[in-house]
Formats: sequence, structure tokens, C-alpha cells
Amino acid sequence: MTSRLAVIVIDAIEPRPVADFWAAVLGWRIVEEEADIVSLAPEGGAAPGIDVVRVPERKTLKNRLHLDLRADGSTQRQEVERLIALGARRVDVGQGPDVSWVVLADPEGNEFCVLSWRSPLRRPPRSCTRRPRRHATSASRSPRPGSASKAT
Repeated sequence: MTSRLAVIVIDAIEPRPVADFWAAVLGWRIVEEEADIVSLAPEGGAAPGIDVVRVPERKTLKNRLHLDLRADGSTQRQEVERLIALGARRVDVGQGPDVSWVVLADPEGNEFCVLSWRSPLRRPPRSCTRRPRRHATSASRSPRPGSASKAT
């Protein structure tokens, strides 16, 4: 058996403005709202949806998980301009100047990327913030935390 992704949760001090932002970004609608949580879903309610949940603290570090978006019916540049007009802002998470994606943040600082690929037959990058890895030799690799290293 496997698990199924049910919902994506976004933390926010003020859930409603963040939910309104993501609803406008994705063309989704708010389907449920309580004092501390606002739920979004696409028309027809296909899963997974997004829950924007109230938290007491501001975001302080780079997200460990983020969304990668692709513009439908426009260019990457046009979509970035639209998202900035909705309240997104450009952010630098160390992506470098020569990458093909644009890193933005929602009104509360949660990072997401806008990819540049256009063809539905072409796969997107594995992750918009992934940097190319250097190939390490076995002599230069350090052991994983918690693993025993072999004495030579």
C-alpha cells in the first residue's frame, strides 16, 4: 500500500490574505473557512487542495518544501509580472543569476518558483532551487551523520 497526497499546508500569520493570493495565482476558489484555516481547491474539487493555516510566528528560514509553477497560456515573464501584481515578490535563495526559473515569495514570504519550460512533452527541472552537484570521489566523501566510518 502507499499514501496519497491529500492537501498542501501553507503556514501564515494571516491566513485569508495568503489564501486570496493563492486562489488568484491558481484560479482556484476558497471552499471552506474557519477562524484559523482557509481551504482552497480547484473547480471540481480535485485533490490535493491547499489549506492555509494560522501560526503565531513569522517565517524565518528558507522553505524546505516549495511549489514549482508553470505558466499556462502566457510566457514565464508575463506570469511573473502577474504574480508580482498579485502580491508576490522576487527573492534570492542562492539560485544564481543564470537559472531558467524565477524564485518568488507569497505575501508572507513562502517561496515558490515559476518554471520556464513550455512543452508538455518536456520534463521540468527536478527542482527549481536545486544546484548542480559536484561529483565527489570516494576519498572526499564524508560519512552520513549517524553512520559508522570504516577505518583503513
